[in-house]
Amino acid sequence: MVGLTRRQMKRKPIGTQHLVPVKPLTPSQKLVFDAYAKSKNLYMYGSAGTGKTFIGIYLALQEILDEKSPYEKLYIVRSLVPTREIGFLPGDHEDKSELYQIPYQNMVRYMFEMPDDASFDMLYGNLKAQGTISFWSTSFIRGTTLDNAIVLVDECQNLNFHELDSIITRLGVNTKIIFAGDAAQTDLVKQNEKNGVLDFMKIIANMSEFASIEFGIEDIIRSGLVKSYLISKHNLGIQTS
Repeated sequence: MVGLTRRQMKRKPIGTQHLVPVKPLTPSQKLVFDAYAKSKNLYMYGSAGTGKTFIGIYLALQEILDEKSPYEKLYIVRSLVPTREIGFLPGDHEDKSELYQIPYQNMVRYMFEMPDDASFDMLYGNLKAQGTISFWSTSFIRGTTLDNAIVLVDECQNLNFHELDSIITRLGVNTKIIFAGDAAQTDLVKQNEKNGVLDFMKIIANMSEFASIEFGIEDIIRSGLVKSYLISKHNLGIQTS
């Protein structure tokens, strides 16, 4: 691990003792935990409902809240709307992304052992107010250098090559990145954009700094009905896009 400076040793907003222990539930999840323990950047891809985003956030927060860790912030990056242009929406960047934050807040709720909802809401508000968790769209990340951070790029199948390239080249000192997505659920329409995503994934799959882990229908941990539906859709060869 990189040597810690005084700045990097600053007090964390809450200790890891408040995190609920999370263990891998499937073989693919175990591969993710093992790769992350070896300080690998991650590319998780495959079926919906397999917990890719959840374990990505959990592993990131576990490290960020560790007093000995140089990582201070979790940046969750995604495309907010299919057009990727949210300037016409009312409010500032936080207002524009607020609706998209709800699923992530619900995930984080299950990661902390708090006495009641009010206590969690206060904790989560503090994590956001202190910048421990923040949300970015691809429209706002250009020109930014991300230091001492873990970046989670969610729904990465909806980003074109230029956007993915822009994100990974924003990484600064003491920063790692996690990609999560499912090519079968892409919102991209143009074939050249779809090809660009595949090209980007080929690049990182060829990098020793990354571990690429595929999730199949056997890894689905969502409700039995969802799993049955996704298996049926898979068996019939029906694509979302």
